[in-house]
Amino acid sequence: MAGFLYMSDLNTVVSPAIDSTPIDSTPLTYAILVRSGPDQQSQALSAFHFTKELFLQGHKVLRVFFYQQGVHVASKLRVVPQDELNLTALWQQLSLEYDLELSVCIAAALQSGIVDQQESSRYELDNDNLAPQFTLMGLGQLAAASAESDRLVSFGG
Repeated sequence: MAGFLYMSDLNTVVSPAIDSTPIDSTPLTYAILVRSGPDQQSQALSAFHFTKELFLQGHKVLRVFFYQQGVHVASKLRVVPQDELNLTALWQQLSLEYDLELSVCIAAALQSGIVDQQESSRYELDNDNLAPQFTLMGLGQLAAASAESDRLVSFGG
């Protein structure tokens, strides 16, 4: 299974023979890579819950980078079925609460028809559809976040 499930304590080593003890309470810096789209709800939702839990545990998230099918989370034109969570709105709220950067791979977004105002003008399109709080960026931003972080965690793919 790709991705991670909700983790209650990211600083605890779990061993069946020994009691769980925290290894270090030093906050870490994370970069998150989301490669699964909203149609892969469990994987995409796992990325969201993991990221939120990092903040609750006192860690720092440098950037969330949406790539491949993950770019579809950044569309403001998605209509969410009534029995599913709106991942776009969840990420937007988390971004506002924690000043979290939500980066979207510009090449993958353009191929998927997701554009901001600048790209809409550049390609002479009628409108844009990138949701607020999301920003189009190149893969270099993922590389930079990976180099600046203690951990890079990838979901989907």
